[in-house]
Amino acid sequence: MKAMELVKEEESKRSGGTHLHLIVDLRTFEHPVAFQELGAHLLMQSPISPCNELVVVWDPEVGRQNPCENKQLKLARSVTRGMIDRDMKPSANERKEIQKILKYPPTRNLSGEERQLLWKFRFSLMSERRALTKFLRCVDWSDAQEAKQAVDLMRRWAKIDIADALELLSPLFESEEVRAYAVTVLERAEDEELHCYLLQLVQALRFERSDKSRLAFFLVLRAVQNFDLASFLRWYITVELSDPSYAKRFYSIYEIFEDSMMKITVNGREDCVGEKMWQSLVRQTELTAQLCTIMRDVKNVRGSTQKKIDKLRQLLSGLLSELTYFDEPIPLPLDPTILITGIIPGESSIFKSALHPLRLTFRTGGGAKCKVIFKKGDDLRQDQLVVQLVSLMDRLLKSVNLDLHLTPYRVLATAQDEGLVEFIPSKSLAQVLSEHKTIVGYLQQFHPDEAGPFGISATCLETFVKSCAGYCVIMYILGVGDRHLDNLLLRDDGRLFHVDFGFILGRDPKPFPPPMKLCKEMVEAMGGAESQHYGRFKSYCCEAYNILRKSSNLILNLFHLMAGANIPDIASDPEKGILKLQEKFRLDLDDEEAVQFFQSLINDSVSALFPQMVETIHRWAQYWR
Repeated sequence: MKAMELVKEEESKRSGGTHLHLIVDLRTFEHPVAFQELGAHLLMQSPISPCNELVVVWDPEVGRQNPCENKQLKLARSVTRGMIDRDMKPSANERKEIQKILKYPPTRNLSGEERQLLWKFRFSLMSERRALTKFLRCVDWSDAQEAKQAVDLMRRWAKIDIADALELLSPLFESEEVRAYAVTVLERAEDEELHCYLLQLVQALRFERSDKSRLAFFLVLRAVQNFDLASFLRWYITVELSDPSYAKRFYSIYEIFEDSMMKITVNGREDCVGEKMWQSLVRQTELTAQLCTIMRDVKNVRGSTQKKIDKLRQLLSGLLSELTYFDEPIPLPLDPTILITGIIPGESSIFKSALHPLRLTFRTGGGAKCKVIFKKGDDLRQDQLVVQLVSLMDRLLKSVNLDLHLTPYRVLATAQDEGLVEFIPSKSLAQVLSEHKTIVGYLQQFHPDEAGPFGISATCLETFVKSCAGYCVIMYILGVGDRHLDNLLLRDDGRLFHVDFGFILGRDPKPFPPPMKLCKEMVEAMGGAESQHYGRFKSYCCEAYNILRKSSNLILNLFHLMAGANIPDIASDPEKGILKLQEKFRLDLDDEEAVQFFQSLINDSVSALFPQMVETIHRWAQYWR
């Protein structure tokens, strides 16, 4: 306008006239213009090719939002609209649709119509605790008014359970209020239950907005009050310090943890209790560092495994004799309730394998002994996860009075390429069959009973049947691969269990693997496919499968929290891995259909011919090795 005034003044001086007009001609339209696409070449003809070729046509609407839909959404979710929605009740069909949505697994994304339906009836859903996580997925968190309304409703919603709280800590939920609410739910958990999820809760720290999050302070507070939790929390954080992407965050949490431990007092007296507890945890790290030194020295010894064993015992008795009797007892990293006082050189050995893991026998404070395997050069984080889930599933089955005599031995990764494994006295099925021809022949040595089935006690056979069923179901759900007779172990009391979980979520180095590892020798030990014991085995399998299907959300949420953990079989494609796990639960089937489905899986596994050929090849390879 200033420029126009100057032009006007110059014109009036020159001609004496003051009537100056600027005419701007604008394009006219039949209707008022509300929105115009930018950059669209509307007059450009689409390319037409005479041959069958893929033609790329530019679509200006791709990636853009429809303003009409956005306006409708804003109006439907406005604060004033909330006054009307408060009294709305869903119709019979709408209620049916809502119940269908609430049964969706946590991995499933909601469509626009489904999100709108849940938002519309949010007030009537507040008494339905299962609906909260689904409702929070409907919220547009970039809209301040909508987010405020959602947080207010969340605080008045029916209390959710732990499984749903874990979902709210996943990377899908960034709101600090939502994540803080999830922590308030976790505060209700007992220490024993919290320990079941501790591995995943440490991973959830990756998804927090700040280093000093509500979740971080909650974990530190609970660890300070329970020494077992403190020991495991410290190890889980220590392993994450080597991840460059999140090292700064975990160092910050580690410092908060250390500072909190140091401040522990008893009855208000400053007697350095916290400092002593922290130092006992630090000595665990010093012990593993010394074990790494031993392994390096032992590996450098050329010759047979016996020569390496002699070197190990020589080191423990000579240069590193301080390891035979510790200055102070050290809490065993695998189980902090056990205090170890030294290593017994004469009872320590080395396994015959490429990495030469150590089998160490420790003295304990109570005068007993405990055996531990120490591995260096192997990433045990995947084994740690699988064994943790086996332990959790064992807990879930026992909660409904189904004890399948599982062996959830302990595994602890102390770094990305080292860790400890609990040693369970047992023999591989390959060794059992080599020495005793049959599984029954092996069990007869320990539990002979002329009146019992096949000459062994009924209790021992029942233990074998139950453990076979439990591991068949769990290994199938987790998609554990590379199953052969060398990583199926059998204990004296009849418990069968699996070890070495280098392949999970459907990955397998062998072609055409069966759905589960159920070899003919195992079926024969139950009396054959027509026996009552085999019938009970199938019954236990189906019962366990249906029980675990009811906790599918919990297991899926735990896996989702591990998405960023750099575990080989998850890190490659976390989304695909979780979907594979979800498929195994067959949530589209009811309990009766699931029983039929699982029985067909058992039949397919037993009759699979190709795995028997692969097993024979594997035995030959082991023999020639």
